[in-house]
Amino acid sequence: MKRILPVIVLSQFFCTSLWFAGNAVMSDMAKQLQLEPSYLAYLTSAVQLGFITGTLVFAILSIADRFSPVRVFFICALIAAFINALACLSGTGAATILILRYSTGFFLAGIYPVGMKIASDHYPQGLGKALGFLVGALVLGTSFPHLLKSLMGALPWRYVILSTSALAALGGCAMVLLVPDGAERKPTRALNPAAFIQSFGNRQFRAAAFGYFGHMWELYAFWAFVPVMLTTYNARFIAADLNVPLLSFLIIGAGALACAGSGIISKYKGVKNVAVLALTISCTCCLVSPLFLFAGSAWAMIGFLLVWSTTAIADSPLFSTLVAQNADQQLKGTALTIVNCIGFAITIISIQLIAALRTAENARYIYMLLAIGPVWGLMALINGRNTNKG
Repeated sequence: MKRILPVIVLSQFFCTSLWFAGNAVMSDMAKQLQLEPSYLAYLTSAVQLGFITGTLVFAILSIADRFSPVRVFFICALIAAFINALACLSGTGAATILILRYSTGFFLAGIYPVGMKIASDHYPQGLGKALGFLVGALVLGTSFPHLLKSLMGALPWRYVILSTSALAALGGCAMVLLVPDGAERKPTRALNPAAFIQSFGNRQFRAAAFGYFGHMWELYAFWAFVPVMLTTYNARFIAADLNVPLLSFLIIGAGALACAGSGIISKYKGVKNVAVLALTISCTCCLVSPLFLFAGSAWAMIGFLLVWSTTAIADSPLFSTLVAQNADQQLKGTALTIVNCIGFAITIISIQLIAALRTAENARYIYMLLAIGPVWGLMALINGRNTNKG
């Protein structure tokens, strides 16, 4: 049915708005709770760590393969929305917020990779295009709280949190009411805790997964520090007066178009070829970032960040496509989940590394370290063979 992909995309968009809800209102939270600047890294990493724990549990228990993925998505969306909203209770402290963000991340494990599983069950042909739209929804969902913050600038930060919870609940309901389980779903009844290890025995699967891991080293660290880059620019060039929340939304959100575009192009140029091109360009952006960040021209910096943002995410649906296509079809949900688990574990390392090493003196150069990931991913793709399906 024609409605299925739009509903999956819209549900993914609504539910993943929970991801960076805390980051969007970090400045207001910091003032109210008297937090240190380093709290941003902890806030982001708490969600990532929760997601990692969740994906590991979901993978070991083969949740997405043993149970209806649509129902799993719905239940996790409602629980994540509720936990996210608890941050608005009066008297909530910094430690409690970290616990709530961790818990929200845990149940996002039943949303993002499970959403990809649902899409792959409905669209075995042209999967790159379908996942392009799906990951594009993730990008918009991730950036959307920054737009809410810009629109609700005069309102308390809790309004942003509550808005994302309402959207997530709506997305979960839309999924369970309007999307059936796909015809290509091949459920497995047996619990196989070692299933995810078996997947890495496949050389093509391993190459796709390692390419994804390199991509993830760069992506979330870049997203987490976009507001920091813009805020630092404002501090250095006071006359610039950049609208940080709005620009953060536009820069991160621009990746949604890149995901959709890369998915469409991959149908004609090949999934692996387009992934290699995007990863090469984003790697170049990491290396030349000192030439553009905090330069005299705000337009040059913003333009550069837009290019970096679009290429940093454009390969994400392509890697997910390669992983899904090269996984055992009865373990596809588990394979997607465990690859997400490892990928997001890597994001914590890169985020914390940048946060620990970044100083006022090296702020222009520190993001060159993000090139480590794309280089690793390119080596994995080049060394892999026969992974260019779709």
